[in-house]
This record gives sequence, C-alpha cells and structure tokens, in this order.
Amino acid sequence: MKPFRIVPSIMEYADFASYAREAELSEQDLILTNEYIYHPVIADLNLGCQTLFQEKFGGGEPTDEMVNAILGELKTKKYNRIVAVGGGTIIDIAKVLAVAEPEDQVDDLYGRMADGLEKIHPLTIVPTTCGTGSEVTNISIINRISKGVKQGIVSEAMFADEAALIPGMLMSLPYGVFATSSIDAMIHAVESYLSPGACALSEIFSVKALELILQGWQKAVEEGGKDAWKACGAEFLRASNYAGIAFGHAGCAAVHAMAYPLGSVHHIPHGQANQLMFADVMKKYAEKDPGGKLAALSAVLGKELRVAAKDGLAALYRLMDDVLKKEPLREYGVTEEELPTFAKNVVETQQRLLSNNFVPLSEEEILEIYKNAF
Repeated sequence: MKPFRIVPSIMEYADFASYAREAELSEQDLILTNEYIYHPVIADLNLGCQTLFQEKFGGGEPTDEMVNAILGELKTKKYNRIVAVGGGTIIDIAKVLAVAEPEDQVDDLYGRMADGLEKIHPLTIVPTTCGTGSEVTNISIINRISKGVKQGIVSEAMFADEAALIPGMLMSLPYGVFATSSIDAMIHAVESYLSPGACALSEIFSVKALELILQGWQKAVEEGGKDAWKACGAEFLRASNYAGIAFGHAGCAAVHAMAYPLGSVHHIPHGQANQLMFADVMKKYAEKDPGGKLAALSAVLGKELRVAAKDGLAALYRLMDDVLKKEPLREYGVTEEELPTFAKNVVETQQRLLSNNFVPLSEEEILEIYKNAF
C-alpha cells in the first residue's frame, strides 16, 4: 500500500512581501512568472532576483517546444533556487526546470524518468490560481507536440521544497479563470475520493476540499456578481491545496484522461476541458455501479447542497452550471469524427490515469461518454 505523506512544507503568508522577507530572496534566485503578475506585485519590492517570463516563449498550457525554448534560454544562467509564481503552466514548467541539467531537452527527461530524475535546483511554488493543487504534487503535464499527446513527467525530485500560499495573489483573477480553476480543484477532490488508491487520510483532504469549494460556490452564486467569490478566496486556495494533497496520493482518473485530447487538439483550457467531461463520466459510473464510494460521494455532496443523499451529484451538476455553464463539445470545434480517435488515444496513452477509475471503462464506453458530451 502506498504510504500517505505530504512532502513540501506548506506556509500561508499575508502577502508576497512577507514571503520574500522570510525566504530572503536575492540575486541567487530565479523567479519564473508572468509579466502581468510580476509588475504589479513583485517589481516594486526590488528583490534583485533574476526573472524569466513564460509568455515570451509561448502562450497557453506548457508544450515541449515552449519548455525546450526556456531550457535553452537558461542554459548559460547561474541561479540556485527557483521560485514559481503563477498558475498551472508556470508550476509545471518550474518542476521541469528543477530537475533539468543545462543541456537537457524535454525528451531527455521523459527518457530518464524510469531510472529516476534528480533535483538540480531547490523549488518554491507560489500558486496564483485556485485549481491545480500542483504545488504539492510531483507531476508535470506537458503537451508533447512532437508526439501528439499530453503526458506527465513524474518524479520524487519534482516535489517542491515549499508551497507558499498567499490568498491575495488570487484577487486579480478574471472570473472565467477562477471558475475553471475551482472546477478543476473540485474534480481533483472527486476523482481522488473515488480512486481505488484512496486511503482514510487522503479522503479527509478530498472531502474537506469539496466542502470548502461547495460552500464558496453557493455563497458566490447567492450573492451574485463576478467578484462575489473573492470573499472566500482564502478558502478556495486552501481547497485547491487540499485537493492537490488528495490526488497526489490517490490520483486522478477518467475525467482528466478524457480531457487531455480536448486540450491537446483544440486548446480548451484544462479546467474547462475537465468540466466538459465530468458529468458524463460520473453518469457512466452511476450506470455501471451506483453504490459504494459513488453513493458515499453523493451523500457528502447532498449534505453540503442540502438535498437528499441520492440527489447529491445531480445538485452538483446544477451548481456547476451556475458557476460556469457547460456547453456541448461541438461548441468548441470538436467534430464527431474525432471522437473515436480520442477514445483510442485515451486507452493507449492514459492508462496511468484510467487505473484510478471508480469502475473500469472500455474503449467503447469511453467513446460513448464522448458522444454523450458531444
């Protein structure tokens, strides 16, 4: 049985300046971030750190081309600690940089993964969204354009040394980013709870993350307005962190596996791609086995959403639509002809995730789920 553990130290700070003072940031540190984060929050602190802005190397989620370009830029630079300040893209790239030798390319790291990677640079992660939970996991998801697939690099060496939680870093998030981020965290909590790899301790983090997210969503929906969620910003950030701890132990499953082709081919943002698949995967689970952990999950949801235990999942789907309306896949440019290819790709490349399913899903059942979401 896999032991439950939390590897990075986790600290909350009042603001970035407080973190910078305690961490004693200096010219020996490399801050990996985005300009729209750096200039309003970090620049005036005059820390003297070296900086690298991800958007200069490409937009969207991390690709092998983007990361290779960044590795090339850093090849001749001398720095010790990496401080990643950003969302999922920044965090995933930073984990790669932490284990990369100066001459490495992304394919080299995939090639060495089975034998074990080594940490080259200490790593601190400051998340600025409330979705990935990636600050406490040891996986980086890269869109390998050269291979036509999204795949994870996984290594003990990719755990951060510290996760620094600063709720104020969330306050500039556009509503759409908040919505897709918090939906992603909710799905992390659900998939880790249902996973056969869950344990009593990981379930505590899954359930607490769900409670915080559902409470925050309900308050935001009831109060209305695109900024209503900000009153619960600290809770959403903690929920993302708790969900990250849970799925770091128990894993994610079919929702994530089926979302990857949507992001890889149609560039649908990760959290939104997960939302598009979530309800239809859960409905297939319920069709195959409505009892056990799925019934227990529905009861947890029902308690928070003030409905009968058996109606918890249906109530969650309604609340999710209030947070961000789910649209058919066709609205994002997905064609019906692509769906068999997506199903085949998922079965061939995502067995690491599919092994965490609540119940096994065949390629035919995965195709049926895609068709239901279409």
